[in-house]
Amino acid sequence: MVHTATPGKQWTDSGEIHDKRHLKGRDEGVTRPVPCCPELTAILRDHIKREGLKPGDLLFQGEKGGVLTGSVYRRTWDRARKEALSEAEYKSPVAQQVYDLRHLCLTEWLNRRVPPAKAAAWAGNSVAVLLEIYARCIDGEDDDIKKALDAAVAALGPVPDSGRAQAQAPDQRQ
Repeated sequence: MVHTATPGKQWTDSGEIHDKRHLKGRDEGVTRPVPCCPELTAILRDHIKREGLKPGDLLFQGEKGGVLTGSVYRRTWDRARKEALSEAEYKSPVAQQVYDLRHLCLTEWLNRRVPPAKAAAWAGNSVAVLLEIYARCIDGEDDDIKKALDAAVAALGPVPDSGRAQAQAPDQRQ
């Protein structure tokens, strides 16, 4: 559960390096569930235990126990990209910023057919914002959608003949 935010300077209200505040679009104290795969959950729980972290402690802390700086994130991310990607991928725009993982995650959720309302809630977005940004990223579902529509029409059965469907051609009228 996420319950507070510490946005960087470009998104703060105070102009300070970080603000600590409640989640955007939510009242103070309201939490937001965020799904986490079992493997990552185990890693995080082990880290929390090893570091002796208590509720309210930062999961990852800067040198003096405070919030990690943006430069630390950027340097760490750059090293991770260099290690994980091929040289051509590293030189490309692929995952240049940590925030690109958010885009990848939301795109993947939508492509895996997580309902937009659920994906938006998990991400802390409105459905309108989610679809405005990510609707064009949804891919590979045209055939499935067409099959579902065909099945729905077929389930209705044959269309009854109302007598109007077989209007006579003008030269056959009497």
